[in-house]
Amino acid sequence: MILRTLALVAFAAGLTSLAPPAKAAAPVFTEKACPADWPTEVRQVRCGSLTVDEARDGTGSDRRIDLALVIIKAAAPYRDASGQALPTVVMFHGGPGGAMVGGAGRMLTALRRNPEAFAVDQDVILFDQRGGGAGAPSMDCPGVQLTDAGPPSDADRDGLIACLKGYQAQGIDLNQYNAAATAADVKDMVQALGLSKIDLWGGSYGPRIEAAVITHQPQIVRAAVMDSPWPPEGNWAVGTPEQVSTAVKIILGKCQAQADCAARHPDLQARFEAEARKWLAGPVAGRDGKTFTVDDLSAFLMDTTYSARGVRSLPADLEKIIAGDLSPVAEIAEDRTYYFEGQHMAHLCKEELPFESKARLAAGAAGDPVAEVLVPSLSRLFDVCAAVGERPALPIENLPVKTDVPTLFVAAEIDPGCPPPLTEAAANGYSNSQVVIVTNATHGVINASPCTRKMARDFLRDPSAPVDRSCLPPADTPLNFIEAATAG
Repeated sequence: MILRTLALVAFAAGLTSLAPPAKAAAPVFTEKACPADWPTEVRQVRCGSLTVDEARDGTGSDRRIDLALVIIKAAAPYRDASGQALPTVVMFHGGPGGAMVGGAGRMLTALRRNPEAFAVDQDVILFDQRGGGAGAPSMDCPGVQLTDAGPPSDADRDGLIACLKGYQAQGIDLNQYNAAATAADVKDMVQALGLSKIDLWGGSYGPRIEAAVITHQPQIVRAAVMDSPWPPEGNWAVGTPEQVSTAVKIILGKCQAQADCAARHPDLQARFEAEARKWLAGPVAGRDGKTFTVDDLSAFLMDTTYSARGVRSLPADLEKIIAGDLSPVAEIAEDRTYYFEGQHMAHLCKEELPFESKARLAAGAAGDPVAEVLVPSLSRLFDVCAAVGERPALPIENLPVKTDVPTLFVAAEIDPGCPPPLTEAAANGYSNSQVVIVTNATHGVINASPCTRKMARDFLRDPSAPVDRSCLPPADTPLNFIEAATAG
């Protein structure tokens, strides 16, 4: 899962599903000019596109697609004790349906302020995964709203179905846009660029792609960093309502543990649960007369508990909502179009939702009004997939990874989509893994502090050494809440 910010700053299988097409063609990298407004003094940069086969499942289709790439040269290449330079880092965006190439200019501009942010020790490759970003095809669905809580209305559901069927009518095979196929693209990229080993770095859904590379192309991987990871065995819809409810409970529990916060927001958990029941009963009108639905509250809860600022202002925002000031909900509702929705749904309908069901979704949330708020919008995802008719992935695509590739897992204590228990369970299959859970952190944790950035950088310098956790906040560190949000 992913937020807009993580799509820009995060460093980015059935065995027969990767059988080579009958007429497989060689991958081709074509260099192109980078945008003229990108800064040129901070790093050497190459831009281009990788042309690969669309079909990765033995169908024999000769259709070719393009993936957009940016290659950023290291400022001061690091060499290990043997004098060997470290491999290139390939960064994977989240989503699915995020992008990286479009944000590369902003990332390079940020290096003017913080030259140590990235691409110091190792060359970095940013690329937009097949089906989205600056590649071709790029399966955006303009005008359709979609969040990690699903389509917020029946109209958005229907718009997604029409959009996806439109791409099918253009000859695009949605079955070919998934993690396993992207892993084959990474192998082709390594071949076309003359690389050997690579390191992997991804955030949110990016680690789902990393897991596919490790599963299907382990020969090209030296080490991996996974930030706020989503593993293959995770359930996208089933369990998510409970995870959001748990995130709310954690945040409000941290408020109750502080005398001042508890005094300002007495019994807030119980009062908000009563408020959630009102939204479940039908549309709710605010003091200004504007009306919102339970799906709008669902999107608010998901996005707010993902956000560092949203988490800190949640008690104050919930007080507003209970009092009839629905401006926090309205603010989220203003912009819910931050995915390449076609790419997003192609992944979900292939490798996530076929292993889940509406019945399990509803049963898991039953009895918890905060969790139940998420059920209607998440249920619409199943409707979209049923209408589009992708072939389900083979069962291996939903199984935990077993590997000895050295891997650093960094997860946030507060994360409604990729919570710590999911990370800890996934890491059990990585025999050379280290797991770091950061107190009070939220989704997209590595780039949130110099401490975690250094931790990840040091890990890639020597994946066999224990990471230094001394800079992390203690487990009992209070969460700093924002109360100014109560004004207005």
